[in-house]
Amino acid sequence: MEQPTLARRLLDVIENDILPLTEKGVAAGNKIFGAAILKKSDLSLVLAETNNETENPLWHGEVHTLKRFYEQADKPDTKDLVFLSTHEPCSMCLSAITWAGFDNFYYFFTHEDSRDAFAIPHDLKILKEVFRLDPGGYAKKNAFWRSAAIGELIASTQAAEKAELQAQDKRIRETYDKLSAAYQSGKDDNSIPLN
Repeated sequence: MEQPTLARRLLDVIENDILPLTEKGVAAGNKIFGAAILKKSDLSLVLAETNNETENPLWHGEVHTLKRFYEQADKPDTKDLVFLSTHEPCSMCLSAITWAGFDNFYYFFTHEDSRDAFAIPHDLKILKEVFRLDPGGYAKKNAFWRSAAIGELIASTQAAEKAELQAQDKRIRETYDKLSAAYQSGKDDNSIPLN
């Protein structure tokens, strides 16, 4: 699949499928992280979900998506699927994606974005304190999976298509900025341990 086609579809899923769920989740006190699963064959959506830490602190966007995926009666093989995360997965979510058998994942925001733009530094702090890894220190291509930032896909796109993708990227970032402000203003009212 061509990178511009993949980048456009991943951005569309974030904007049209994950973000509406995340808006509801943030209104309920949850963080801004979400995820989706798509078929590799045609990039059709299998499932989109969002963070649900107010129910269970383990229901990060990715883990909650995997939970919902495995609750379905009819599930495609994970080797035939694309895993999409709005934010670079934390160590728990990286492990969950691995244990579920996905051979890939794509993400929109980096760990540094989570720390700097969204005031949620826990991913990098856990990687440093528990695993002694500096930011970005895990293997993004390994025996289990390959990962890539959507920004990398956009950067390698030709100029004509790149402008459209960059405009959509900007629009999504602006929406997340608003959701982050809403989450930050109410986070002291929820029971999430690492809020």
